[in-house]
Amino acid sequence: MSEKVLITSDSTTDLSPEQLECHHIPLMRLVVSVNDVNHVDGIDITPDEIYRNYEQNKSLPKTAAPSLADCTEFFRKYVDQGYHIVHFTISSEMSCTYQNSVIAAEEFENIHVVDTRNLSTGGGLLVLKAVELAEKGMSAAMIAEECRRLTPYVDASFVIDSLTFLHKGGRCSALAMLGANLMNLKPCIVVKDGKMSVGAKYRGKFDAVLQKYIADRIGDGEGIDRSHIFITHGGCDDEILEACVAKLRSLGDFPNIHVTRAGCTISSHCGRNTLGVLFLRDHPI
Repeated sequence: MSEKVLITSDSTTDLSPEQLECHHIPLMRLVVSVNDVNHVDGIDITPDEIYRNYEQNKSLPKTAAPSLADCTEFFRKYVDQGYHIVHFTISSEMSCTYQNSVIAAEEFENIHVVDTRNLSTGGGLLVLKAVELAEKGMSAAMIAEECRRLTPYVDASFVIDSLTFLHKGGRCSALAMLGANLMNLKPCIVVKDGKMSVGAKYRGKFDAVLQKYIADRIGDGEGIDRSHIFITHGGCDDEILEACVAKLRSLGDFPNIHVTRAGCTISSHCGRNTLGVLFLRDHPI
């Protein structure tokens, strides 16, 4: 008798509501604290509310991993239904969500926690891969093993229009922010080995920078897994999103271009005008 496999994720993988519903992916949601009031990521607070609060109060929210008790309760619900679970979390270098999930999983059998070593739809790509493998009848243990193998194949990056949120959140020095503003720089943040670092630095208007950024990341398309590619953003205008999709289509045949909105956790650290192109390569990066 084949296993009853369920793919789950924390709320940082930024898959669309349609994708979550279509593939029956439950979310373990992080905590977002605004003005000392705790909220559940994506349930009783939205990124736009976070932005409005910053505009009014100049204060950013704090984000926190689900508690050990919350993780245990989440897993118990599905274990009691007979599922073998493959659960995906944001990079363990960025949050203790992975650690809490691993500790909670030890109370049960047949739960496999995968550290995506990434954030946002960088992890979402692995979740979709897990869904495909589950549909082929692969066991939960083998799905987890294959997705762990694929973590260094994820090409995840994003361009930030303003460093304000990164600076306010303690991830960027005041000097770096001042220099970027004076020179009109738009840095590309790259995720590698579970950590964020600065890649290329672009100069100019945000919409024009994105066109160059996409061309640089895609290149001639060599070595890219074309099955899924994400454009994930923090609340960019529709005109910018449409131009980015058009740019991708001009660079190659991408049958599934997914445009998704970053959730509260990611938006809290990056801000509104942030956009990334994320995909899998056929080799580690």
